[in-house]
Amino acid sequence: MVSIAVNKSRDNVAMLGIGAYRPQRIVSNAEVCEVLDSTPEWIYERTGIHNRRWISGDETIRSIAAAAGERALKNTPIDRSKIGAVILCTSSWLKLTPHGAPSVASDLGLNGVAAFDLTSGCGGFGYGLGVAADLIRAGSADYILVIGAETMTVGLDPTDRGTAMIFGDGAGAVVVGLSEENGISPTVWGSDGDNAEAISQDIDFLEFSLRALEVQEPGYAGDPLRRMALRMAGPKVFRWAAITLPRALSAALEMSGVAKEDIEVFIPHQANARINELMKKNLGLAESIPMANDIENTGNTSAASIPLAMEEMLVTGKAKGGQLALLLGFGAGLSYAGQVVTLPPAPQEASF
Repeated sequence: MVSIAVNKSRDNVAMLGIGAYRPQRIVSNAEVCEVLDSTPEWIYERTGIHNRRWISGDETIRSIAAAAGERALKNTPIDRSKIGAVILCTSSWLKLTPHGAPSVASDLGLNGVAAFDLTSGCGGFGYGLGVAADLIRAGSADYILVIGAETMTVGLDPTDRGTAMIFGDGAGAVVVGLSEENGISPTVWGSDGDNAEAISQDIDFLEFSLRALEVQEPGYAGDPLRRMALRMAGPKVFRWAAITLPRALSAALEMSGVAKEDIEVFIPHQANARINELMKKNLGLAESIPMANDIENTGNTSAASIPLAMEEMLVTGKAKGGQLALLLGFGAGLSYAGQVVTLPPAPQEASF
């Protein structure tokens, strides 16, 4: 009987380098309120956000993803020829076909490697990191570039009090690869499709296309065609997070074999500063443990938020390479993914 070959499995995987890109345009709460019916103070009290970054000029999701990936590659002590795959975690690539990762890989001089998109909302980076780690453990690649990139503003309604003040644009990336010591725990992940519509695109592509044809018909006198936009039922998401995320964090610690007393840094998804403070308190993490607060000047960048927050903490010295960090991404789906990781070295080439 013919025997089919199998890859040799490996155990130890870690993040070896990190890079990020922050769009040039800084948008304050005051600027958001020029269109949105709100005040800068109310926005900060509810979200913890003062500013966010929005793409402008020739910045696109492709360009910022490639820029973050390039910095991650430069900040990693391996030759890029060893990269075996590129995973692009995003919900805002503008086309369903072709998907984005092959184009970004080509821009990075990696044309020909395995490249695929992963869409899991704000939990996307956690999903991507888990998939990359397990692909390497399974022997499918030695090194993988994981990029979280979003241009959330292309799908924002600037008058929507549920989303317009929250989201920003940006990209973060890490190189995941073989290491002497394990630096990425098993991933704890899950979803709640019963509440999927709590964060949702307000019109599907087919319906939008049919509406576009309808408004072009002679004599049409109905409502004008409006742009697609992201809608979020904030209170419903908050209640889901309050119940689901403490369990996810506890499970992530249990799966990692690390006690909460050993956690040195907490990097949750940058969705809302209030949610993050509650998570830290409910988990019982020490007050002295630094927690990411990149949301204050970057906003919620969905799948890009955790690598962006990680990079900010490493660059500013709030965290150091080699420390144990607890990560948790959560959002659309509804879904979540978390791990305990060893932080990569502080980047030599930073995004700010």
